[in-house]
Amino acid sequence: MGRSAPPPLATLFAARGIHYGWAVAALTFAYTMFSASAMGVPSVLIVPMSRDLGWSIGELSAPQGLRLALFGLAAPLAGGLMLRYGPRRMVALSGALLMAGLALAVLTTEKWQLWLGMGFLLGLAPGLTAMQLNAVVAARWFVQHRGLVVGLLGGAIATGTLVFMPLAAWISERWGWRMAMLVPSLGAALSWLAFLWLARDRPQELGLPALGEAAVAPVPPVPHENFVRLSLQALALGSRRWVFWVLAFTFAICGVSSFGLTQAHLVPYCGDLGVPLGTSAWLLAVIGVCDLIGTIGSGWLSDRYDNRWLLAWYYGLRGIALVWLVHADPTMLGLTIFAVIYGLDFIATVPPSVRLTVLTFGREMGPAVFAWIFASHHVAAGVMAFGTGVSRDLLGTYAPAFLLAGVLCLVAALSFAAVRKAQLAPA
Repeated sequence: MGRSAPPPLATLFAARGIHYGWAVAALTFAYTMFSASAMGVPSVLIVPMSRDLGWSIGELSAPQGLRLALFGLAAPLAGGLMLRYGPRRMVALSGALLMAGLALAVLTTEKWQLWLGMGFLLGLAPGLTAMQLNAVVAARWFVQHRGLVVGLLGGAIATGTLVFMPLAAWISERWGWRMAMLVPSLGAALSWLAFLWLARDRPQELGLPALGEAAVAPVPPVPHENFVRLSLQALALGSRRWVFWVLAFTFAICGVSSFGLTQAHLVPYCGDLGVPLGTSAWLLAVIGVCDLIGTIGSGWLSDRYDNRWLLAWYYGLRGIALVWLVHADPTMLGLTIFAVIYGLDFIATVPPSVRLTVLTFGREMGPAVFAWIFASHHVAAGVMAFGTGVSRDLLGTYAPAFLLAGVLCLVAALSFAAVRKAQLAPA
């Protein structure tokens, strides 16, 4: 791979002694945040959509579940596609689908439009990049500070999903849910175009080593196999190692207890407790802000401490928080305390999970293997989002779903006792 024309920012960064990997990380953060907001904002609109369209919470939860499941199911294919075509081409495809999904979502009047726009396109589009883009950027551009970068980029997903929800809720209360769907659209379009203009697939294209390396590494040959075959090769590589199965199992529980539960149902759960829509959406923003802090902090910790025990602590604390929520006095103070504690741990699991995967399977194949682990996360989240909505319709309460998620987190915490350090030797 030869050098490409340097983007306009490259000279500016070089003159100030700043590695261009930080610019690529910032561009990745922005696109990930806004594409994730497109996936998450519909969740805060369930109640106003139900009133406007006359559809039940269960009927609206089903496309939510599809969106979350597709976000994860696209990940294995995205891993092969990213290996085959590179980040910039995949962001180009993802952004085009995202714009189409947002347009259809705003125009929804029929259930097929709901399923196609908010269910299919807004799940597939961010799923084609999602955590794979983050893992590839961190693995290719950074050796030093890799865990910190994974934490920063991982936080963009939850931040985009949760922080924009209060604004969407506020707009929805005043001008309707359709106008609220426009919140992520402008940011997604601008960040998409900026990434295509300024980002590059590898530091070698600019004649740079990865941050933390002294020399420019040779570029590995570009795979020419079918992307499905590449994805299956990554699965075959991962499935031979015990750590892969532990990470897939625990990351599925992460999905159940995060995106599949609170991201989709915390607002209606608070509504059952008599909390106004705007206030409950604000709790999601607290979770989102605390998540960004917690996930970046987790990345810093994952560069320094045993990632297995970090994950055990994260899952254990999340489980305790969810069990406490079910039994706590539902005051505003209690809910805010929960939001802070839970938010710090929301997806703090990502940096140590990515680091364990890249450590075990290498810089090139590690992100593709992680794509399958990530798939378990959002498939489980999709099932949980749907199941929680149905159980709420049948039982009239969210308590059993939240309690189940808390218990499963405690099981995940114990799972890392089965992973020995010798099992993490590179494949």
